[in-house]
Parts: sequence; C-alpha cells; structure tokens
Amino acid sequence: MTLLDVIALLDAMVRTSTPLVLAALAGLYAERAGLVDIGLEGKMLAAAFASAAMAAYSGSAWAGLGMGVVVSVVLALLHGYASITHRGNQVVSGLAINILASGLTVTLGIAWYQRGGQTPSLEGDARFQQIVLPLADTLREVPVIGPIWSELVSGHSVLVYAAFLAVPLTAWIVYRTRFGLRLRAVGENPAAVDTAGISVTALRYQAMVLTGVLCGLAGTYLSVAQNASFGRDMTAGKGYLALAALIFAKWKPWPVMFTCLLFGMLEAIEARLQGTRIPGIGEIPVQFIQALPYILTVVLLAGFIGRATAPKASGVPYVKER
Repeated sequence: MTLLDVIALLDAMVRTSTPLVLAALAGLYAERAGLVDIGLEGKMLAAAFASAAMAAYSGSAWAGLGMGVVVSVVLALLHGYASITHRGNQVVSGLAINILASGLTVTLGIAWYQRGGQTPSLEGDARFQQIVLPLADTLREVPVIGPIWSELVSGHSVLVYAAFLAVPLTAWIVYRTRFGLRLRAVGENPAAVDTAGISVTALRYQAMVLTGVLCGLAGTYLSVAQNASFGRDMTAGKGYLALAALIFAKWKPWPVMFTCLLFGMLEAIEARLQGTRIPGIGEIPVQFIQALPYILTVVLLAGFIGRATAPKASGVPYVKER
C-alpha cells in the first residue's frame, strides 16, 4: 500500500467519523447532565431530512443547516419535556423520537417529492463544498508533507472542521467552565446542585439544547455535505454507534473522538473490502463487510471496555425534595 493509498484511507476515515463525533458529543452533554438519550439517531435523521429539504427549497446550504439544527433542537426539547418536566422513562422517550423521525421523514418525503422518501439532489450553493486550505495546491508535489496537507487536512467541508474543533471546545466547557462543573454535578448528584440554589431543570434543558445543536450538525452533514440529498433511514444506526463510542470512551471528549475515528476507519475499510477475494475463501460477502462496525461495537463493549461507570444520576428522574 502506497502513501497515497494510506492517505486516501485516512481521508475516508475522517469523513465517515464526522457524524459519529458530533452525535457522540451530543450524547456526552445529555448524559453528563443525567439524561439517557438514545434518541440521537432520530434527531440526526430528522435534521438530515429537514436540512436537505430546506437546502433544496432555498438553494442555500446554510439555510438547510439552520433548519436542521432547529428541528433537532425541537426534538431534543421534546425529549427533555418528557424526561425532565414529566419525569418519564428516558429510554422510552428516546425510542419514541427514533420511531417518529423514521416514519415522518419518509412520509413527508413521499408526500412532497414523490421520490420514495428521497429529497431532490443538491447542487452548487445548496451543498457544503470542500474548503481548500492555504498552500494546499502549492505543497501538493512536496513529498510526504504535501499529500498529507493537500489531501488529508485540506479539502473537507466546514462541518468536518467544526466537528473536530468541537472536541477541544467540549473538553474546555465540561472541565474548565462553571457551566461544565455544574453540568457534571447535576449528572452525579442533582440534589446537591439543587441545595446550592442552582436549577436542575434549567441545566438539563440547556444540555438538551446543546445535544440538539450537535445532532443537527451531524444530520446536516450526512445529507448536505457528505451526500447530495436525503435518503430513507440514511443514518443507518450511526446514532447507536455514537452511543456505543460514548460508553467505550467513558463519557470523555478526547477518547470519544478517537473511538469514533476507529469506527470511521472500519467503515472506510468496509468500502475498500467490497469485492475483495481472499485465497482459499473467495469473495468476502458484502453483508459481512457492512456488519463489521457493528460487530466490533459488540466485541469492544462486551470484552475490552472494562468497567464503565455512567454518571450516577443518569437515567434517574429528579424529584425535588420538599
């Protein structure tokens, strides 16, 4: 394998891991605040449809991004309303959002576009284009450094750079700010936070807004940057993979990024292995290759994660003591 092949593989890894990074960071905010959110999948899917539909209508990728974020935040607040205000079962609420998004996106897609649930193809300003960084063309012919800068670092959409910048930003917010301190405290001991005169409800709703924003970015990336339209169930379980990455990384931002990169590498390898023949075995079944990321998820969580302790108040509705 040549250097260019390695760079191409790493480039595909970065692109495929971007929605996982955004969704896993979204789950991190929710769970650090004591809320189990398995509705990441549904929020991503709804945002993907809303952003593609708005981008097709307006011709602006940024308008699509705004609509995707708004729809995702609304669903996040809906989950918060059920889980925080009414202290409902958080797993059931998240599943309901996933089911709602899966059915509603297809229904609206068929009703509006008559394309089997798919939105019109996006072109020009309706899509997020690749950004060519300074000196990318100048350094292209320089050995080693040139291909890395021009092919691996440069040439991604703004949402890819936003996803990886969100990792240090999240680490700073969670561990270096007053909001982050309160967020972690409310996920561990909400009664102590309440006793200190800080609203547990307000903090948890703020966490849900951040979760919605990040899921909106992830869904928009899928339909308006990585692809050129929305397709039925196009998230394909990425929300659940993001949750698995979050658990494997033990709810810490930097390990979350590296775990998502690992899953992204598997997806990139999957695309390259299709049609490959192994001596004595023959061609690898495409179904097995497509299942590789999910198989690894089960293996990692079952055998290699060690003891992963979630925030103590995660999944437990808070009832204020009188």
